[in-house]
Amino acid sequence: MRTNLSRCILAGLGLALASQAQAATVTGTISSTLTLIAACQVNGSSGTSGLNFGSLNFGTQDALFGTADAQVLGGTGAAMSILCSAGTIPAIRVRAGAHDGQSTGGTRALADSAGNFVPYDFYTDSGHTQVLNIDATITLPTSTGVAQPVNLYGQARGKAGLPAGVYTDTVAVELSF
Repeated sequence: MRTNLSRCILAGLGLALASQAQAATVTGTISSTLTLIAACQVNGSSGTSGLNFGSLNFGTQDALFGTADAQVLGGTGAAMSILCSAGTIPAIRVRAGAHDGQSTGGTRALADSAGNFVPYDFYTDSGHTQVLNIDATITLPTSTGVAQPVNLYGQARGKAGLPAGVYTDTVAVELSF
């Protein structure tokens, strides 16, 4: 019986020594990478084309109106909003409209379906003294990563002989950063 006990003790001791001999530590590293590219959002939306920069709604006027004022509003009913990566310099270029130059009294024009036009212009101030010409650029301050409001105004001018109807225009806009 002593022989069996001795064999068991020796076998256990051998296993313990063998497990200690197999234990080892290996060290290393994991490489982690993230590449960020500059990006912007217009009125809370991202994308590279087809973004909604807002709307300029002159409301309902009678056909004999003198002037109608409005502001470009984003989707939330507030001024247009531009949010860009920190360190970028956003610039908004207000391009051509569908009916530019079709009516005297403004560089742009709203049109009805019968070929009648209401002249209007964009302005960078609410007092309508700083006209924003076609293809002009509004350069914003360097972004800090916080949304920046863009105040853009419009003024339509009435003229004699305008029939009642809905008058519209679509203006292209580019954002570079």
